[in-house]
Amino acid sequence: MSALDLAGQHVTVAGLGVSGVPAARALAGLGAVVTVVNGSDGERERSQAAPLEELGIAVRLGDGDTLPEGTDLVVTTPGWKPTSPLFQAAEAAGVPVWGDVELAWRMRGPDAPPWLAVTGTNGKTTTVRMLAAILEAEGLRTAAVGNIGVPLVDVVLSDEPYDVLAVELSSYQLHWAPSVRAHSATVLNLAPDHLDWHGSMEAYAADKGRIYEGNTVACVYNVADKATEDLVREADVEEGCRAIGFTLGTPGPSQLGVVEGILVDRAFVENRHKQAQELAEVSDVTPAAPHNIANALAAAALARAFGVRPQSVRDGLRAFHPDAHRIEHVADVAGVAYVDDSKATNTHATEASLAAYEHIVWIAGGLAKGATFDELVRQSADRLRGAVLIGADRGLIREALARHAPDVPVVDLDRTDTGAMSEAVREAARLARPGDTVLLAPACASMDMYLNYNKRGEAFADAVRTLAAQEQ
Repeated sequence: MSALDLAGQHVTVAGLGVSGVPAARALAGLGAVVTVVNGSDGERERSQAAPLEELGIAVRLGDGDTLPEGTDLVVTTPGWKPTSPLFQAAEAAGVPVWGDVELAWRMRGPDAPPWLAVTGTNGKTTTVRMLAAILEAEGLRTAAVGNIGVPLVDVVLSDEPYDVLAVELSSYQLHWAPSVRAHSATVLNLAPDHLDWHGSMEAYAADKGRIYEGNTVACVYNVADKATEDLVREADVEEGCRAIGFTLGTPGPSQLGVVEGILVDRAFVENRHKQAQELAEVSDVTPAAPHNIANALAAAALARAFGVRPQSVRDGLRAFHPDAHRIEHVADVAGVAYVDDSKATNTHATEASLAAYEHIVWIAGGLAKGATFDELVRQSADRLRGAVLIGADRGLIREALARHAPDVPVVDLDRTDTGAMSEAVREAARLARPGDTVLLAPACASMDMYLNYNKRGEAFADAVRTLAAQEQ
């Protein structure tokens, strides 16, 4: 039963898609008069509109700029920029704008489960799924929801009696979610991303920091990323809420960290100044790359804040296996490991990926989204055995390699057809030596050549399997 009364209110939903369609249905179920507006008008949009129109929901395709007359509330899907004309019109008319997450939060019933919330530039989905695995190991009824692909609106209306939710929130979602108050939350890391949407790094960080507002038990931050701790300091939290750090080094009091290959807790123990609780071994985390250990520590901190036992942290981490295209080992061919990290679509994620291996032939390139690559190459130059560059903005990476790693051999592939990845893998195999890792960590978006990063990763994996078959 929803706690929100919108009966008779005229609500405009901005955008179709994964979150817009369920939001429109939920609003109609509350008795609201719903109009969906969407800028594009294609076959996909019409197929999404048809079942909504059968419910009596008006759908206006091809015009996402005009605010429907009489609108009392706008509910937006995450991708719409704050500068969109629709929102400017809403502001001028004094009409509030909520995101789909804000709508879900306000729709929760009196017995709604608490939220353990995760955001950050990189690692969100992995951390949320690790957290859900740990909560399940504790015997709790939970789900990984939110930006991970499961709309929160659907979850809060579900009859499933959840004990707690593991919630992934993007900066887009947080921008439009001023009322959300998590039990505990974390910002995993902060690096420049989506600045065209937010307008500045400061605005991006501020939206990420909203996740800490009103936390009741723990604000979990990354000791190695001071910006995340600064966001905790700036947050207005409930009395008694604690700042909990995670680190890849030896933890201090009120921190989780690593000691001699063991993940340990010095935050949720009886005497954190003198005691440390063993949680799991580094080898319990798959893959045991440094940035993934950090994800595991953040997930463990949120679970421990919720009262989860140490053995459930270990069991959950052992049971967890990452999604495809996230530092995924594809095969070993002629003594060379081939790893798919197509999800590394920005420099921050790629730097973490490169740091996980000693000798690398790097496959990179795509759409740079305004990124620069000098610092990435400078940090990783001594690990590079060679580089194979693909995609529209590969020249930016080639220039950074020339400046900071001039001795690293570079193959520049000037092709974007379906055979480009196969050639990239063959060239990488030529550069690699036994013991090396051929790593697809593009540091760029995929849409210049592929539908999404999944398709790019699949092309890489297919090319590696073909190479393996030829070697037999």
